[in-house]
Amino acid sequence: MKETILNLVMVVGFLAAGCAQETKNIDLMHDEGKPVMALDYRDFDRAASELVQSMLGSGALKKEEGGRYVVATGRIVNDTMQRIDTDQLMAKIETEMLNSGQAIMTSAVGSGADKLVHETRELRDSEEFDPNTVAKRRTLIAPELSISGKIFQRNIRYDRGRQQVEYYFQLKLSDVKSGLRFWQDEVIVGKRGSSKSVAW
Repeated sequence: MKETILNLVMVVGFLAAGCAQETKNIDLMHDEGKPVMALDYRDFDRAASELVQSMLGSGALKKEEGGRYVVATGRIVNDTMQRIDTDQLMAKIETEMLNSGQAIMTSAVGSGADKLVHETRELRDSEEFDPNTVAKRRTLIAPELSISGKIFQRNIRYDRGRQQVEYYFQLKLSDVKSGLRFWQDEVIVGKRGSSKSVAW
């Protein structure tokens, strides 16, 4: 009897494996996949691109005396029902800012800080390292601007059986010394679908 049950379980397992759909790579340039109620990479790409284009188009990063601003990444608040890695959004924004030639991002402070920048400075008193190769004091450059923002979500009952989910991507650019805000904008990603669809 036990052997029959075991054989039955194995047969069901093989059938389930055979019915599973094959895995396919996504063509990120020409993705014809259906939209989903939650945020996907296409939403992050769109929001990041629109926000950066707005920032660059505003002239907020153009210095009167020329040169490039040093920008630190501040806090990006995730106020959605999803577990979003906000670094994913900021990585694209930071890349586009760097590629614009109008800004330099700092890794010394902020949410984009690299711990190694400070750890290497602790080597100054080590007898194992050539002191000429260790970063000197007062060589770090302080940020002039800070970029911060928020992503939040609103779920609205659209009609019977359907829902509307709105995602708001907000970003602002502030002067570190004066606290004055140079620029801010918002991109809304809206989705409408079955109320049975999960948006998180």
